[in-house]
Amino acid sequence: MVDLVVACSIDEGFYDELGGYIMWETPQVCRNSCERRLNVGLNGELVERAVAEKRGFVVRDNVTVHVSIPNNAEGGYRKSLLAGGLYQFYIFHLYLEQIVVEDHVGTRVRFQRSLSTPLLPCHIFTANQTAVAERAFAVHLGNVPEDVALLAVRLNGQEFAVPFPNTSAYSLTEVVYPNNTRGYTLKVPFQDSLVVQKFVQVATLQYELDINFTLAVLPENEHFYRLAIIEALFSPPSFAATCSHSGISFHLDREPSDYLWEVRVGADLLTPELAAQRTYNLSDDGQSLLLKVPLFSEGYAYRDVTLQGFFGSFGILVRDPETLIEGTTMKTCLFSTAEFILCSTDGTMTVVAAVSLALPTGGVPAETHLVDQYCEPRETDGTRALFSYPVNSCGSSIKLGKGNVTYQNEILYSSKMYLSKGGEFSGDATERVLVQCTYPVASLYRLFSAHKFESDVAGVGSIIHTTEAPAGTLAVLFFST
Repeated sequence: MVDLVVACSIDEGFYDELGGYIMWETPQVCRNSCERRLNVGLNGELVERAVAEKRGFVVRDNVTVHVSIPNNAEGGYRKSLLAGGLYQFYIFHLYLEQIVVEDHVGTRVRFQRSLSTPLLPCHIFTANQTAVAERAFAVHLGNVPEDVALLAVRLNGQEFAVPFPNTSAYSLTEVVYPNNTRGYTLKVPFQDSLVVQKFVQVATLQYELDINFTLAVLPENEHFYRLAIIEALFSPPSFAATCSHSGISFHLDREPSDYLWEVRVGADLLTPELAAQRTYNLSDDGQSLLLKVPLFSEGYAYRDVTLQGFFGSFGILVRDPETLIEGTTMKTCLFSTAEFILCSTDGTMTVVAAVSLALPTGGVPAETHLVDQYCEPRETDGTRALFSYPVNSCGSSIKLGKGNVTYQNEILYSSKMYLSKGGEFSGDATERVLVQCTYPVASLYRLFSAHKFESDVAGVGSIIHTTEAPAGTLAVLFFST
């Protein structure tokens, strides 16, 4: 026989908010050198200490026996309630057994105690999971307890019962989590009539959706609500543009929503085929897009042309075909080259050409003109001359080719200057300078009009330095002012 006096714990339990445990302690049955084992469980079911610890229990056996029960322990009871907000509490029916062996005689002492937590806040949250690339709002309602039901969803003031019918444009997906809570993901298309749309910046469209989730605590059926105000900005991707001596480069770091946008040069969709046709250098590895546009390629606009240089501009347009939102990246750079020729859509040829070898000894570029001697340079320096004139004037000749038309002129030394100098020098020029612009015939509205020139595209210019003498009449038609 073993005589025992067993002290019963009066501990009511303590809740550890940081760890999420409810803790209880009781005196040891035997404090001497007796052999002792512990079994612990809930609801009258006992398991060995090692098994309980694998289930999340914390058992310490020192001067007292200390048991900590996690909130999510299997066998506990959880309840939600409304009290100015959503709260919850847990109840556990603890069962503890101490087995004492002394002098080969075993004694079992069992304790039963009901433990409850204080009222704990229950946070049901909303998370914005919207991806612009999907063109839809995605809002997650999470941490919904198992005794709370989602009854309805109000979208910008209009209420819908859940679940939605199969024909609805909206979707609601439920997920059950291991901690016995649930989550719901609501999806609403941007283009739905209930979604508010407004432009907040140029080419930036903002979508707005006010969501009110109606929930109820069961079985009391007490209603409460969770609100979410979601905004999404839909704006075109922006290219980074840089200048170089040979042209302009455009770089774009890819985003998931970039596939929604068309990239255009003017009215034309930017494709590898278009880039190859226009001598652009286009690379796109899915992570970034790089477009290098050589100077004088199709698509440039030019202004402020002088002998010192000129400004060239090139633009990329991005467009969403569904919303028709557009954004443009325009880059203007200052270029300087020794020679260049520009052929505009309005038929203006602007050319800076080196003319030294086309002059007789003693001649200067200021003494040059075109075929029509009244078409003189606008600006000159020691070796070059700048001319700007309508292609169908100044004595230009027209040559018709297969699918194109070429307007050609020549930079000549002034015969008036030759005569005014009394023939003191000989005509020892070593080359001729021809300038020409070529346009596709299909792009021209008035091929032989002397009054107005119109082309859909800019022409392709050439400056030809040749030592060949004129070989007869090459033109089929001449214009003069």
